[in-house]
Amino acid sequence: MIINEKTKKLLPIKNLNDLYVVADFDKTITKGSSQSSWGILANSNLVPKDYVSERTSLFNHYRPIEIDETLDFKEKSKEMKDWFQKHINLLIKYKISDEIFKKASKDLSMLEFRKGAKEFIDFLHKNNIPLIIISAGIGNFIEAFLKENNCYFDNVYISSNKIIFKDGIACGAQKDIIHSLNKNEISLPKKIKEKLKDKKQVILLGDQLSDLNMIDYSKHDSIISVGFIVEESQKKSIIDNFDIVSENEDDDYIKLLKLLF
Repeated sequence: MIINEKTKKLLPIKNLNDLYVVADFDKTITKGSSQSSWGILANSNLVPKDYVSERTSLFNHYRPIEIDETLDFKEKSKEMKDWFQKHINLLIKYKISDEIFKKASKDLSMLEFRKGAKEFIDFLHKNNIPLIIISAGIGNFIEAFLKENNCYFDNVYISSNKIIFKDGIACGAQKDIIHSLNKNEISLPKKIKEKLKDKKQVILLGDQLSDLNMIDYSKHDSIISVGFIVEESQKKSIIDNFDIVSENEDDDYIKLLKLLF
């Protein structure tokens, strides 16, 4: 792991009562090689081939835009919103049912924790440290995955795209669409903000530069950002902008626990 000099002076963290964690999910809590929560249905053999084809076309068009750091933020944000809305529209178009979601949720083997991530989540739970997962993924699957792995504790809150159903068929997403460029604490409900308002230390976990925007830096005394390199094209920017950087799958959360606490 790469640690900048400023951060070394802040470690280990002593006052855990003043701390909470904000984390991305796909490729951050899960392995970089793991499927994203948006890809679960397409790889489940439960949906029409035409859905898979259209979903893949959307991914091939929009994913390069998502990771292109040279694009204007506003234009890129518009493109991301369009992508997510179009994907949700596919769920509606192909009448994807809650039954299919339930079946897909029972086989989440294509999602895999990063090494030590379960131990990290368990440590947060045992020490009553809130874990706020702000994800541009599908919250239905994120919640199911954590429950399946006995990690959906009472200190865990998920802010993500929750697919809703009418008469058993997908009809849209609950509240506003969360994409990779608008993940911030504004999306958190009031009761969660209340729990966090007096906590001034934050650990932020992400795999994209945009994940740094999940919190308002002006409202906290200490923020330690941890970046996971997934895309080679983003390696330099992750190293330059995150306080601690994990370069590979082998030294992730076990080593991070030892560093932080």
